[in-house]
Amino acid sequence: MTSTLAGSSTFGVPPDLRAELERGRTLPAGWYSDQAVYDAEQELIFGRSWQYAGVASQVAEPGQYLTCRAGAVPIVVVRDREGALRAHVNVCRHRGHLVAEGCGRRETLQCAYHAWTYDLDGSLRRAPRSDREPGFDAADWSLHPASVDTWGSLVFVNPDPDPVPLLETLGPVPQSLADAGLDLSTLEHRGRSREWLVEANWKLVVENFLECYHCPVAHPSFSRLIDVDPDAYRLTTARWTSSQFGEVEQRAPSRYPYDPVGAIEAAQFHFGWPNWSLNVFPGPPNVRVLVFQPDGPHRTSTFVDGFWAPGTPDSVIEEITEFGVIVGAEDTTLVESVHRGLATGLVEQGRLLLDSERLIQHFQLLVHDALA
Repeated sequence: MTSTLAGSSTFGVPPDLRAELERGRTLPAGWYSDQAVYDAEQELIFGRSWQYAGVASQVAEPGQYLTCRAGAVPIVVVRDREGALRAHVNVCRHRGHLVAEGCGRRETLQCAYHAWTYDLDGSLRRAPRSDREPGFDAADWSLHPASVDTWGSLVFVNPDPDPVPLLETLGPVPQSLADAGLDLSTLEHRGRSREWLVEANWKLVVENFLECYHCPVAHPSFSRLIDVDPDAYRLTTARWTSSQFGEVEQRAPSRYPYDPVGAIEAAQFHFGWPNWSLNVFPGPPNVRVLVFQPDGPHRTSTFVDGFWAPGTPDSVIEEITEFGVIVGAEDTTLVESVHRGLATGLVEQGRLLLDSERLIQHFQLLVHDALA
């Protein structure tokens, strides 16, 4: 599969696509709906990248586990008896049934189909009637390993058992949070605030997050809170991340969608390759993690986990969360419309305005390079 995309006439991709992207052209429209492109992304992007999995407190003690997806790959993260954090592909080696569901605490990982039972380290402990099978060796049938790491209160997984270190992929983002006085290890998870489906390709959802060129038109409440003037709204890129920084709008404080007074004086919006983002809003110490999970070429599953300073009043959390819901609903309408438009094939490639949309260019180059 690694040789089926770049320059392939199957996808109508020009051989000099990377050069076109560097000049501000966009990815071909077909890359947002083609099943073969989507399949390649699962292997070459999601099968090799760090992705947000959940909350560290859910796997803090021996026997605790959580389940998640890394692209199409189901993963189970578990704290073993010795206290080590482990990740396994959550697929039974017998017939492919998922081994674990949801989150909780277990002494072993037992498949609900035929009771193949795995130790927390992934080794096969018991397979009923396997003693009747000549040559059956349980050591050959452990769960496939995956990679897991944490950053503060956040857990990340990677289907690749030998990946680039998580910290290396985070680049300057941890320092940006530290400079604002944010320590992820001290923030409390206050619930998964929202889950919804977007009828659009995952790349469109990511690209919408990566620019605020549309904010004055499409986000009236956001633009009353954050100064989105291009001379004030700062954009930066690193190898695997990109960031947006905005100060609180000072021209009409009486029109703020919520009271932004607090220890956090400015907004930060960080993107982590390939499909997660981290938002910091002005106000009390807060971090909201958004995940854009591909669900086929035409749909994206999205959810938000909120982390807050201990003692933050519920009323404040609800107010800021509702503000995020409003902005998210506006974005959903936008990207679903873009998906329908690109699906017509009438606009084969678009033209980015790089002064405002260079984070999209950065992302599209990462997509191109992964698939090439």
